Amino acid sequence: MEQWVLLRKGADFEGIAKKFHISPRLACLIRNRDIIGDEALELYLNGKLSGLSDGNLMKDMERAVSILKKKIEEHKKIRVIGDYDIDGVNATYILLEGLCSLGADADSDIPDRIKDGYGLNMELIERAYKDGTDTIVTCDNGIAAAEEIAHGKSLGMTVIVTDHHEVPFEENDGERCYKLPPADAVIDPKQADCGYPFKGLCGAAVAYKLMEKLYESFGRDVAELSYLIENVAIATVGDVMDLVGENRILVKEGLSRLCNTKNLGMEALIDCTGIDRNHIGAYHIGFVLGPCLNAGGRLDTAKRSLALLRAKTWQEAKHQAEELKALNDSRKDMTEQAVTQAAKLVEEHSGAMDRVLVLYLPDCHESLAGIVAGRIRERYARPVIILTDAEHDVKGSGRSIEAYHMYEELNQCRGLLEKFGGHKLAAGLTLKKDNVDSLRLMLNENCTLTKEDMAEKVSIDMEMPFSCVTEEFVSELELLEPFGKGNTKPVFAARDISLLEGRILGKNHNVVKLRVRDREHTSIDAMFFGDTEIFLDYLEKKFGAGAKERLFSGRTKGMELSVTYYPGINDYQGRRTPQIVITHYR
Repeated sequence: MEQWVLLRKGADFEGIAKKFHISPRLACLIRNRDIIGDEALELYLNGKLSGLSDGNLMKDMERAVSILKKKIEEHKKIRVIGDYDIDGVNATYILLEGLCSLGADADSDIPDRIKDGYGLNMELIERAYKDGTDTIVTCDNGIAAAEEIAHGKSLGMTVIVTDHHEVPFEENDGERCYKLPPADAVIDPKQADCGYPFKGLCGAAVAYKLMEKLYESFGRDVAELSYLIENVAIATVGDVMDLVGENRILVKEGLSRLCNTKNLGMEALIDCTGIDRNHIGAYHIGFVLGPCLNAGGRLDTAKRSLALLRAKTWQEAKHQAEELKALNDSRKDMTEQAVTQAAKLVEEHSGAMDRVLVLYLPDCHESLAGIVAGRIRERYARPVIILTDAEHDVKGSGRSIEAYHMYEELNQCRGLLEKFGGHKLAAGLTLKKDNVDSLRLMLNENCTLTKEDMAEKVSIDMEMPFSCVTEEFVSELELLEPFGKGNTKPVFAARDISLLEGRILGKNHNVVKLRVRDREHTSIDAMFFGDTEIFLDYLEKKFGAGAKERLFSGRTKGMELSVTYYPGINDYQGRRTPQIVITHYR
């Protein structure tokens, strides 16, 4: 059952509005995002790249820069080892672009998701050594690869780690003992003694910070690197980082650059997916471009996505874009089948009673486990781990809810696991098949989640009559963008609205268009893009048999709902009219 919660956070909205030249209503929305004080408000509304913290505040930054500068000057062979997801690919691209433009002898390697698994492994280290690599620079991985890095060091290689994941730790008598890898330099803002104030950067952002400082050490203008901010933005949104603080500034700036990208690969992918390049938002990265970039690492090789970003001719870029889009289309079909199987397991077995869902789908493509886990988490509002057969062991991906720290909970079960890593809301793991049931039992025995923790919460920013849905207000809402995790789209609500009439639209009959009226007698068009069948069945249950037909014919007396919505302007054939998009109803 959904919990609808109206946020009531107080402040001097009139005073804030006057000082920052916004409406009191917008001031209220910003306060609901816990932006408090003049400095934070200024950063939120007008933050610029110049306001980002100095990369030298990161632990080991100066040491890493010094090592790399020397290696470049001595023409030593440098290998960037990334990861196979959107963050790892963009981080690899950023490091390669920066290093090569400084004259480095640099190449890259990215693990194969199926054959190699996540992050550094012995095979990648051996491959680098055989290829005559002097220095390895990791990105978006490495913090948990102590054994592999020790092996690289024993072969005489220099190793620099750039990462953003949690530092592994062991707990003894309530005390945490953090385990850093034995690299020559470790740059990860999540280190307890790292002085960088913003801890929420993605791997690509950490890589970008390193290249900035390396450029400075060569006396080069850092502005030459600014074209790579679009890759930081793509990685930040694609890796589902919180869009707050520095991330918000990086994504805002990166999106504006992406609209005018000079990267042939991104240009081809934007064209191939049919996105209007004048209106590219965080949504398009999260749900259109990002999944295509991830599809390479899921179903083929992430080196294909890196090749797209590094394409030097339009023909090559177009070919790679089309291949990635085709891979993503296949991925969608495979995902739907796996989600259906996972939901069936929950409904038909005792797993429905578990507060942590550990679902074993032996035939699911292991690269899709994380996506399936995310979809099942959305459906059942609880932590989910999807496990599937790998070449030797069982591999899995987990997706969590806000009240459950998945990495820490898996850490308590580390005796059952061969390998694991991640953070609060997502994790990856490998274990023996015999330990699958034991893992499910132990996670649930340790679990302290309550029913309230697992209920889907709909946080409502404010009740707002339809008369307030004006072009001016809708335009002002753009000041809050980009939206995403940590900076969600505002949610407005209206109680007891009357349904006046409705019809089904869309090629697949997947849109409901309604005419509705609020308690102040303002009528407006409303669109619903959710599951139309469930919505219409709900009307039948609530208002009796034949409710659908009455809605379609405009005979709707007594049909009232409370809704949450987002306001917008419908521009049709030059005529602009206010409308709302309904997000929840009851």
